Amino acid sequence: MQQGDTISAIVTPPGEGGVGIVRLSGDEAFAIADVMFRARSGKKIEDIRSSSFSYGHILDEKGKIIDEALMLVMRTPNSYTKEDVIELQCHGGAVVLRSVLERTFALGARPAQRGEFTKRAFLNGRIDLSEAQAVMEIVGAKTKASLRMASGRLSGKFSGKIVELRHKILDMIAHLEATIDFPEDEIDEVVLDDVNLRLVIIKENIDTLLKTAHAGRILKDGLRTAIIGKPNVGKSSLLNALLLEERAIVTDIPGTTRDSIEAFVNVGGIPLVLTDTAGIREAKDEVEKIGIERARACAEEAALVLIVFDGSVPMTAEDEEILRIAKERDSVFLINKSDQPQKYEESYEKTIRADVPEAAVLQISAKTGEGIEALSHLIEEKVYGGELKGDEASFVNDVREADILRRASEYLANAMETIENGMSADFVSIDLRSAWETLGEITGETVGEDIIDEIFSKFCLGK
Repeated sequence: MQQGDTISAIVTPPGEGGVGIVRLSGDEAFAIADVMFRARSGKKIEDIRSSSFSYGHILDEKGKIIDEALMLVMRTPNSYTKEDVIELQCHGGAVVLRSVLERTFALGARPAQRGEFTKRAFLNGRIDLSEAQAVMEIVGAKTKASLRMASGRLSGKFSGKIVELRHKILDMIAHLEATIDFPEDEIDEVVLDDVNLRLVIIKENIDTLLKTAHAGRILKDGLRTAIIGKPNVGKSSLLNALLLEERAIVTDIPGTTRDSIEAFVNVGGIPLVLTDTAGIREAKDEVEKIGIERARACAEEAALVLIVFDGSVPMTAEDEEILRIAKERDSVFLINKSDQPQKYEESYEKTIRADVPEAAVLQISAKTGEGIEALSHLIEEKVYGGELKGDEASFVNDVREADILRRASEYLANAMETIENGMSADFVSIDLRSAWETLGEITGETVGEDIIDEIFSKFCLGK
């Protein structure tokens, strides 16, 4: 990317809307806007205060009005990109926005690449790499917990912890290297003992962050969850109960659900990508056979499986087959229809616990809602895994970041082993510097340009 040129893009979603925004950023943003925008007040951009609006019209090359608009002026360095920025707030129609955008191109701007506005904010030092990634996490947040996590990361709460850890490691490196010029054994030993004590604490902090990676990735991407069971046990009723709407058809006729139905569900702030599957039994026809095969595939691919049984009837061979399917998966066993007379005489729970001793078993009624709240709490416990709910801002939510933290932890462990083996401060310093540089990949201070390009290529246009 050529820094210094001027970029332009539509930054609002495609389609019709009340307002659509075209953003320009770069050295020529003001000059381009001066040509194409006529303020009702007659003021030029140089006369308009930064971070203020001006009302007027956008003109084509012949001076004819394209649209009535507001122009927001943001002067460097007090803008999103730390460059001169213009935002033209037009009417939100596809034709008018495209016409305004093409006018900016005709006057010298070029189309912005994916994530290029945020990339410039990063390269110009307004935000670090972790904060930049949080921009798209806010856009894609699926629940309030997801939003808390993304907003906290954008405000620097997560990267602040990384910066603090790097500072402590750098302080140890400086301490060690200051002693290398004084090779007296007693000084070296005292310094290394002190470093070792500090290393234990820093490594514990990194390992604590790593423990949040499971919950963080789920809050960001969603927990893929499958509902399985034999026909007519209440799988679709459970989907509807969790959705709080009638999404799936519910009847007393077995085999109503012939194919998988996927829906997003917010369960206690946790985003579930929930799939209601066809009832598993011996197929009556080719269509049902395909649906059952898909149900089995969904169970294999899911991170969590909700297995539904009908508690109003005794367990059958079909139930036991379904139990075998879910045995190797992270599963919750739900004995449904607790609102009806129970005939299972605890056979379900005994059979389940015989195969899966630590199984989570709940009695529910998808029809009345009994047990649904307990199910929600159980899913929360599985996701958070003991991590503090409400502290999502400091969660690790990215595979790349988790890998970086693991590598940094290994370098610190190597440094501790080096000290234990009685090796000199030089070798300890090498491991510490590797840990320090590795952690810098999270904030972007030591990351390569290829990684930066890959990260921003996943952004949407206009961000």
